[in-house]
Amino acid sequence: MVEMNKIDSYNIINLVEKANKLTKKYHSDVITLERAIFLSWWCDKGDCAFCYMSTQKNKIKDPSKAKRQLNNIFAESEMCKRLDWNIEFLSGGYESFTTFEIKNIAETIYNITKKGVWLNTGITNDLEEFGEEIIGITGALEVANPKLHNEICPSKPINQISEMLDTAESLGYKKAITIILGLGETIEDLDYLIDYIKDHKIDRIIFYSLNPHEGTIFENKSAPSSLYYSQVVATIRLEFPKIEIICGTWTDNLANIGILILSGANGITKFPLFKMFGTKYGSRVEEEVKWTGRKLQGTFTDFSKLGKETSEYNSDYDKFIKRYIDESKKNKFQ
Repeated sequence: MVEMNKIDSYNIINLVEKANKLTKKYHSDVITLERAIFLSWWCDKGDCAFCYMSTQKNKIKDPSKAKRQLNNIFAESEMCKRLDWNIEFLSGGYESFTTFEIKNIAETIYNITKKGVWLNTGITNDLEEFGEEIIGITGALEVANPKLHNEICPSKPINQISEMLDTAESLGYKKAITIILGLGETIEDLDYLIDYIKDHKIDRIIFYSLNPHEGTIFENKSAPSSLYYSQVVATIRLEFPKIEIICGTWTDNLANIGILILSGANGITKFPLFKMFGTKYGSRVEEEVKWTGRKLQGTFTDFSKLGKETSEYNSDYDKFIKRYIDESKKNKFQ
């Protein structure tokens, strides 16, 4: 285990260099573009202190209207396949969809992409209902400090997340956790995170940096520094050479991408795909990856990949396919 009291004495660049060498040893040189597909904008819990949905619970009178149209979800999945983006996971607030509905959504996406999907749809006891359409289960651990987790995510008990992940393992599914940096944790909390990954044999960790939402207690907070972010990622890479690491950043922090890849990231996420496609922001993402010496799976700039304005699978998706393509193409002329 990396000793936290020695972290400050490390030269961060040397730490990153070691992590980069280890990543190259155990992983391919391909960096994936990842996209979370949201199923709804409603959450019955609605009390995670950092989350946009916590500001919406009292504003949405009819939760059913916050659910996305299924054909829109399936069209988005088809566009991800065309552009060679990975689906990071399916995500939806608690009580937005039933287990049966989520299974049907996952099965349809599996038929489109020919890949199993990850779920990040909350704590559930119904994992036995799923099949080959699911590759893994994501636990929203969120905070790398159990005390802070209980304060910031009071309706997501860690023990229930852990039990779900352990059940997932017994059923043969891969396991992932999400961690948001900038919620008050410190570098010393990596001890807890390292132990958690070991105890629950986590296959994949997804890091995000805080995106302060108006109306939350974090609205006036800033995102963590790129060097802090990279130090966390590099430490996890050095401790777990084979784990898959996905890093999220935002359009105002695209300069994070290069250092995060060198720190151990296998994929990057948290981009508004169709708003960025063909723009200087999309090009910037590709440049960041290029200068790390890695190859990018997926594209932000190749308009030929958008394809026809009709679905290859179901004509009910057509109007949504066209909308995504039109939104992407209009960037070409701005």
